[in-house]
Amino acid sequence: QVRLVESGGGLVQPGGSLRLSCAASGSIYMVDAMGWYRQAPGKQRELVATITYARNTNYADSVKGRFTISRDNAKNTVYLQMNSLKPEDTAVYYCNADAKTTYYDYESNYWGQGTQVTVSS
Repeated sequence: QVRLVESGGGLVQPGGSLRLSCAASGSIYMVDAMGWYRQAPGKQRELVATITYARNTNYADSVKGRFTISRDNAKNTVYLQMNSLKPEDTAVYYCNADAKTTYYDYESNYWGQGTQVTVSS
């Protein structure tokens, strides 16, 4: 089984920066696309950013120009650099990944437990 563990969440002031990390571990043949999603109180979970194995990226309009997603394939880790943070960015951020456990298995999707990001004064 593949496990995703997020880190880097916390409290930050408006305009500040934070970097989230998510490391995949377990039985891994290949980690394909990875991404970050978030869920604010009273709202549905939404896509923040995704990145393919080849490092092609896409972002939600609400975070373009402020957030940057990246990955280290050697470490099976994805990052989310968040700059110019706003109170509306406050949410639980979840890591997501498509991965194969063996060459013969089909690709499955996995979720992390989430990490809290709070932007306030």
